[in-house]
Amino acid sequence: MSRPRGMMDDLPGPSGLGDEQGPRGQDGGGPPPGPQQPRPKLPTPYVSFAIIAGAVVMFFLSDSLGRNLVTPEGGRYGVVGPLALYGPWVRDGEYWRLLGMVFEHGGPLHLLFNMSAVYSLGASLERGIGSWRFLALSLVTALGGSAFALLFNFNTVTVGASGMILGWGGAMLPILTQQGRREHMFWLVQVAVISLLPGVSWAGHLGGFLFGLPCGLALRQGTKFYSRAIPVLLFIAAALAVVAANPQRHGYF
Repeated sequence: MSRPRGMMDDLPGPSGLGDEQGPRGQDGGGPPPGPQQPRPKLPTPYVSFAIIAGAVVMFFLSDSLGRNLVTPEGGRYGVVGPLALYGPWVRDGEYWRLLGMVFEHGGPLHLLFNMSAVYSLGASLERGIGSWRFLALSLVTALGGSAFALLFNFNTVTVGASGMILGWGGAMLPILTQQGRREHMFWLVQVAVISLLPGVSWAGHLGGFLFGLPCGLALRQGTKFYSRAIPVLLFIAAALAVVAANPQRHGYF
């Protein structure tokens, strides 16, 4: 995945991410500009960097820490990573997989594409809204993606950060300008097509996106509203994930 070209310029935040412009020159009707000031240093996207570091580390450790999986139907997955999402294991109490799956990837290309999206889309969004708000958003969308993956593909091993990334994409829709939203929609359509390919978790993508949208609507209302709304959204995502992890108990599987 890669971010839509130039769309992050519409976000509020540090210089280069949508700050208000300074005084204009003579052509713009304002006073002549003084000496050019150095651009302020952009905030460090600690959460995005942590996601990238964790995913790279797990890529090299998964084979040694994972275990073999043979499904009741006789399907053989080989070695499954210690953080990969698999419904029966989550049902048996391994709930860390609901969030841990974002650090597991199916191969070098899968890792490269997702981490490039984290570096571009995620880091830019984190700089625009702040690391704590971005962390909360990431938790909600990761849980939403896992919940949908379990609801629709309970017995399938699912890995990757794509659901969380699509959640970031959903959160951006309400807070972008009209021009940025058009470019963003083009990117989302591309991802939607990719989601229909064999071996891609369309359910995880959809779940992350659907949970990202209300987060973006809350962001649009301001930081105070967001700080009140995000715990509710986090609770809903977690509750849905727990229900999806126990389909027999809740009578839908």
